[in-house]
Amino acid sequence: MRLSKNLTLREATKSITAKRLGIENEPEAWEKKNLSVIAEEVFQKVRDHFGAPIAVTSGYRSKALNKAIGGSRHSQHIQGRALDLDAHVYGKVSNAEIFNYIKDNLDFDQLIWEFGTDSEPDWIHVSYIRGDENKNRCLRAVKEDGVTTYLLM
Repeated sequence: MRLSKNLTLREATKSITAKRLGIENEPEAWEKKNLSVIAEEVFQKVRDHFGAPIAVTSGYRSKALNKAIGGSRHSQHIQGRALDLDAHVYGKVSNAEIFNYIKDNLDFDQLIWEFGTDSEPDWIHVSYIRGDENKNRCLRAVKEDGVTTYLLM
């Protein structure tokens, strides 16, 4: 099933951890709809703008998978409303370029510069909610004494 021109459901639900632990990671119909919305409204617009492949390293997560990886109980990945993007997989564009393009040009709920350096995140977390609920909130994830902290940007 295609979520957008360049993103399949398989890509958005693939998880090595789920496979290794035997965890079911199949979204329900409403979660697939949310994945389609973020695929069209964010992923595909980024992909079309840069004209280069962009990897989804985490998309939908079942509650069991989210718990197994230590994700937040309130993670938007559980609802199919979040994607983690990593341009480093294909090396055609930088994560910083993707982050800045989304921040400056697209609607989103949360956009997180995930770790990395001041000039390049390790990956980008982006979430999207259909309607007027998006907060367009930019954060930066950092480790402080072994604990992840989110700073407003």
